[in-house]
Amino acid sequence: MAVEADVLEAAANIVAAFGSNDKESYFPLFSPEATFVFHSSSSRLNSRAEYESEWSAWELAGFRIHSCRSSDQKVTLHSGGSVAVFSHTVRTDLTVGSERVQAGERESIVFELVNGTWIAVHEHLSIDPNYLGK
Repeated sequence: MAVEADVLEAAANIVAAFGSNDKESYFPLFSPEATFVFHSSSSRLNSRAEYESEWSAWELAGFRIHSCRSSDQKVTLHSGGSVAVFSHTVRTDLTVGSERVQAGERESIVFELVNGTWIAVHEHLSIDPNYLGK
């Protein structure tokens, strides 16, 4: 299905930019009004600007992404095909503070088709209870 392939491409662009620690490419893939729920944040981030601010604070504390791998991908379409939910399993190699770690998480990203382009409008990230830190 062409629509599903387009959503998978939009998600792959997010994963690639994130995995490359490329903020300049990463953040524009989200709507300015996007919301974010991360297990590592104490509250919901209510806009892309709030997430960018949070990211900057993480960087000051030594945060850096080295790589990100996506698997177990699924796309479901809603609202007549103008909204899509992408879910997957994520493995991220990153530095937090001065420690290099591997994170195992599950993520859902909600996309909306806007002027022919799939843009992320919500992201939810949770710990993968099946991940053993390998």
